[in-house]
Amino acid sequence: MAPDNNTKGRRNLKPWQKKMHEVIFEAETFYGRLFDEILLGMILLSIVVVMMESIADLRAAYGRELNAAEWFFTLAFTIEYGLRISCSANPKKYIFSFLGVVDLLAIIPTYIAVILPEAQPFIVIRGIRLLRIYRILKLYRFMRAGHLLLLAIRNSFRKVLIFMMFILILVIMLGSIMYVVEHGDNGFFSIPLSIYWAVITLTTVGYGDIVPVTDLGKFIATFIMLLGYSIIAIPTGIVSVEISRSFGDRYRKRTVCKYCDEPNHEPEANFCKICGARME
Repeated sequence: MAPDNNTKGRRNLKPWQKKMHEVIFEAETFYGRLFDEILLGMILLSIVVVMMESIADLRAAYGRELNAAEWFFTLAFTIEYGLRISCSANPKKYIFSFLGVVDLLAIIPTYIAVILPEAQPFIVIRGIRLLRIYRILKLYRFMRAGHLLLLAIRNSFRKVLIFMMFILILVIMLGSIMYVVEHGDNGFFSIPLSIYWAVITLTTVGYGDIVPVTDLGKFIATFIMLLGYSIIAIPTGIVSVEISRSFGDRYRKRTVCKYCDEPNHEPEANFCKICGARME
């Protein structure tokens, strides 16, 4: 987990806050790894509880136990959220960060259900309670290479956007051609519907609600299906190249511990994952 390296709005931490900061934000330490492993297990178990609660038979048989488990996880995540704020060098930046918002959303639904019990039947409240399933986003902080994937997507965004513009032009042309070929029949009642058919055919989904019956229409459909397989590979290749480039750059920037000579550390690591010494 990346350390809480903030500069603007940074505050001086007391000794207990510094120790807590190392445990919560520094995954390279022994207690930091232990904290992360416990937190990871709790996140996964809480997601299982939410999914089990959605099964009517299980809810009827074990409703009380599931509710107790939900409250246990909610209180645990509330304590975690409070500790992160209290030992963060820049609390405001953490609160409004992506992970800070995710941590807050993980605990709010249960409290709302208690504050507004009479509103339980309403779909809005049920929808808010469903947000608990998005605790899975808390797993993002354990994805060490997650930001590399986001960086690769960002770097390849322009190329992918140009490619998507090409696809948009292609499906409009193919949809218009099919509208003419099928004579506005067989489900091809308009150009927008024909474009819809072109999209699901090009992506190899093929719902089957609109089917060409003319020989020329079937030939064009076959061509589009084959074209779809090759088209899917293009954006995948673009992003894959950027991911490989990002991982290569990251590997070259790895930090070596001067005490035990362990080379495989993340660039932002503050402690050695082998001997526990502070990285310099």
